[in-house]
Amino acid sequence: MALPVEAVPAARASVADVAEASVPSAAAPSAKQVVMTAPAVRLPGPSQLAPLRVAANQSVRVRAQLLDRLVNQAGEVMISRSRLDARLGQFRSSLTDLSGNLDRLRQQLRDIEVQAESQMQSRLALSKDSAAGFDPLEFDRFTRVQELTRMMAESVNDVATVQRNLQRAMEGVEDDLIAQGRQARELQRDLLRTRMVEFEGIAERLYAVVRQASKETGKQIKLDITGGSIEMDRGVLDRMTPAFEHLLRNCVAHGIEEPEVRTAAGKPASGTITVDLHHEGNDVSVEVRDDGAGLNLPRIREKALSQGIVEPGVELSDADAANLIFMPGFSTASEVTGLAGRGIGMDVVRAEINALGGRIEISTEAGQGAAFRMVLPLTTAVTQVVMLRSGDLAIGVPANVVEIVRRTSAPDLAEAYRTGVFDDGMEKIPFFWSGALLQSSTRSTEPAGKTRPVVIFRSAAQRVAMHVDEVLGNQEVVVKNLGPQLSRLPGLAGMSVLASGAVVLIYNPVALATVYGDQVRAASADMAPAPDTPAAGGTGKAVVSQQLSGPSQVPLVLVVDDSITVRRVTQRLLQREGYRVALAADGLQALERLQEERPTVVLSDIEMPRMDGFDLARNIRADGALRDLPIIMITSRIAEKHREHAMELGVNHYLGKPYSDEELLSLIQHYARIAAAAEA
Repeated sequence: MALPVEAVPAARASVADVAEASVPSAAAPSAKQVVMTAPAVRLPGPSQLAPLRVAANQSVRVRAQLLDRLVNQAGEVMISRSRLDARLGQFRSSLTDLSGNLDRLRQQLRDIEVQAESQMQSRLALSKDSAAGFDPLEFDRFTRVQELTRMMAESVNDVATVQRNLQRAMEGVEDDLIAQGRQARELQRDLLRTRMVEFEGIAERLYAVVRQASKETGKQIKLDITGGSIEMDRGVLDRMTPAFEHLLRNCVAHGIEEPEVRTAAGKPASGTITVDLHHEGNDVSVEVRDDGAGLNLPRIREKALSQGIVEPGVELSDADAANLIFMPGFSTASEVTGLAGRGIGMDVVRAEINALGGRIEISTEAGQGAAFRMVLPLTTAVTQVVMLRSGDLAIGVPANVVEIVRRTSAPDLAEAYRTGVFDDGMEKIPFFWSGALLQSSTRSTEPAGKTRPVVIFRSAAQRVAMHVDEVLGNQEVVVKNLGPQLSRLPGLAGMSVLASGAVVLIYNPVALATVYGDQVRAASADMAPAPDTPAAGGTGKAVVSQQLSGPSQVPLVLVVDDSITVRRVTQRLLQREGYRVALAADGLQALERLQEERPTVVLSDIEMPRMDGFDLARNIRADGALRDLPIIMITSRIAEKHREHAMELGVNHYLGKPYSDEELLSLIQHYARIAAAAEA
């Protein structure tokens, strides 16, 4: 808008004032020239450009729950699109059938026209030969047939036009669906990218863990993080942060030597822990290594022998000895401290990694240090799975745990069933029928062929061979959240919805073999039919169900607490994990329950009416039949004198409230395995 005439001098005066204020006094004579030329150049003001620059770098804080919901909705869009693709395939097939039917109908109409014309000509010729008069009604009848055939031909042409229009519309829908699928994938990829956070986000937390642990142990330790700018899924990083913290504490407590020991060995007094991250395809590798003494393999072998994990006289390789640290309840520490000695942690770390579909590997060198290498998926929202079929049951397996699929001859497969191990040419691997691990059948009922598929899985340092009926191929699926009820099921890594609408469960076979392997072998020991015998299919399901889930095979846990709320909550937790639970309100009631059936482990409170936990432990240890019964005390009394008194009475573990469910379940699982091994 143009300024009024009387306003122009004022505007120029203001410009002049600004110019004079911004120019030093020495340059005052030239200020008038600046004033005279300034109006000739019209530049946008700073206020017009600044918002654009600011907007380019603006960020918005979004709640993590909302972001997860958007990712789930994007996953639902991808599932819906898969269903549309399936429906479009059915429509395409129907349209192809319609085209074939139209061609056949055209041919039939031509045949009818030819037949009608020939009949009419022959009838006319017959009439002339007999010198009979021509019957117009008969002629009209034939002409009517011709008219009908012509009308039918026109109708066929109209249907063909509709078919061509449908064909063109279907081609357009296919193009639109391809474009929509590309946009949906980009949307999903961008949403997943918003879930990605740098590893540096937890760096300060890891530094604090190392500082605290070094202060408690009196060691000088430096933590280096390389590749911290690598991004990981927030869900993966949140689930793995406790595992990273535990590995760092282990490096401080077990790996790094005392300063004087390091100096005597020619090392710097200050130890170094390095966390190295780098990409490996669609996974990210996180390696935690230290320059300490490495794993004490002789000490590990000694502890394994004393705890009955390894039979006397059995020679363990260094790799097998190193993997013993993942056993529940295993620890080489001579005393219990805040950092070590509980035997809980490394098994939880491996279980968490396996649940994410990753793996962990150990390497150690005496005097040089140890390294823990974890391979984790970048995201758990979308993953590649291998579909496997066992009878009528189809499951998904994360593609990164599948090492190889081998075609095995029937004699080799029969030998694997007989021995329980599969020889792949390099080593003997534990062997299972997939249906037995899933508790659906004992043996395959498929007709015998020249070769059978055997899938070899690898997770961490464990390898498992599994016989399946069919490998259905690879598929990219959207992994749905299991929820709190199903997330604790052993071996269940996730679930997804296929294009057909069917729900598929995603399992980790290595975890299944770890939990149910011994039970499956015990169940199949009494049934020796070969895979080719018909007896394998008749009553197999009933037998395996009876042997795997019968009362004698399921561990019993006795929960003793005067609070009904605590008893119910603990009961629900253990029953979700597949255990049988017996309840008692005090020590006297617990002794009555012990007379009925011996449990695998006892969970007891201290403060209870009639008979407290200490008296209960004293009575159990005084009974010859129950002297070796594991006792885990769970109490709010966390004073050292209470703990010492409990240990004097023979209590195996002392947990203070609040406690970790994973820690408790790990202990119970450890004692359940010991009980199963003793029964076998």
